[in-house]
Amino acid sequence: MLLLAIPGAFLLGFFGAQQHGQQVEDQTHALLARLAEQEQELELLRQRLAVVGSSDKVSQQAIEQNRRTIKLLEEQIFKQQQDLAFYKGVLAPASRREGIRIRAFELQATDSPGHFRYKVLMSRVGSSDEPLKGKLRITVEGQQGGKDVSLDLSQLSGEVSEASIPFSFKHFQSFPEAGRFGEMQLPDGFEPRQVKVRAEVEGDKPLDRTFDWINQEQ
Repeated sequence: MLLLAIPGAFLLGFFGAQQHGQQVEDQTHALLARLAEQEQELELLRQRLAVVGSSDKVSQQAIEQNRRTIKLLEEQIFKQQQDLAFYKGVLAPASRREGIRIRAFELQATDSPGHFRYKVLMSRVGSSDEPLKGKLRITVEGQQGGKDVSLDLSQLSGEVSEASIPFSFKHFQSFPEAGRFGEMQLPDGFEPRQVKVRAEVEGDKPLDRTFDWINQEQ
């Protein structure tokens, strides 16, 4: 009986782990589908707000209602992005190096020339619950007066006071926090070319990613 119990316990643990992995994978697919739907809804709301804002016949109350709805949806999407980052970390193959990932740099134009909205998305690979601590640095590179120029985010945004921005998170983090967008104003005559994002994690090598600047000004 003892000899039969040992392989039985092994098989039970094996199939239990497989079932858990399948559950996590199913949750990940469901989150991805829900996230895509909500991002599409968010884009439609932003377009509607732009149309509403250009009409003098619509009340200020309707505009504020749309803005509140957009803010709520952005917060919901941010929470789901956190969950998704955690599930991806759990499902990551053991051969992949654990640690921080710079997922994306999102950029949106505004109605004001040289004025942009931005957001950085970071996550980690691995299932550790220990906070990942470090500093984030965002630099916009381009040309001004025929010369190469590199500008820290602190020079472009009144919301950022230092070149190195501290962070601490477990599975997913955006900057600015809570899924909202930050604001930046490019100086006159500055032609942006790319954005460099560097994450310096305590006890690990710095991680760099470069994103091409897509000029979305209308």
